[in-house]
Amino acid sequence: MTRIILADDHTILRDGIRALLSAEADLEVVGEASNGAEVLSILETTPADVVLMDVQMPILDGFATMPELRQRFPEVRVLVLTMLDHENYVARMLDAGALGYVLKNAAISEITHAIRTVAANNPFLCTEIGLNMLYKAVAQSASLAPEDGGSSGADLTARELEVLKLIAEGMTNGEIADKLFTSKRTIETHRQNIIAKTQAKNTAALIKLAVSRGLIS
Repeated sequence: MTRIILADDHTILRDGIRALLSAEADLEVVGEASNGAEVLSILETTPADVVLMDVQMPILDGFATMPELRQRFPEVRVLVLTMLDHENYVARMLDAGALGYVLKNAAISEITHAIRTVAANNPFLCTEIGLNMLYKAVAQSASLAPEDGGSSGADLTARELEVLKLIAEGMTNGEIADKLFTSKRTIETHRQNIIAKTQAKNTAALIKLAVSRGLIS
């Protein structure tokens, strides 16, 4: 069972997420907070695996919360759930120690997949953020630089190469699932496997890999 603390200053949003997560047998909401100070207070008495946290909150926002949370509760994983989609916000939160970043307009299936991924101590970027970063990387460079930390991707399966190509072409997980006649969760799993196999340090390296392999022009 993955224990979750919801941190958002909008009660209606917390209520909605709690209701949606209640349908997942392996996910349990054990606490709710309206700001970072409440998150830290709850963690003192309530064991949790993942904090699903917004960036913009009163009293103590996500940026201010992260350093103390990582210092006092290093075993707790943080998944950001926000409307802030600019790469500067993404970079700041990930640099501060957040393990995942998801936008509030993501489907609940993507959010639950992100929670499980982060709970397993694996990084996660939602599809929209990932694609935005990938497109920028392609515009900057059409080659996979050694410093990006990626491998050649030679061990990718034929299906993973196909999924990589479609991601690079801008298709969403849902669109790829429809095209390949499979489930959206299967595509999300393929995407995480591709990142793991290529050992890419970021999704920017992943799109460069697709270009270098000739999957996209």
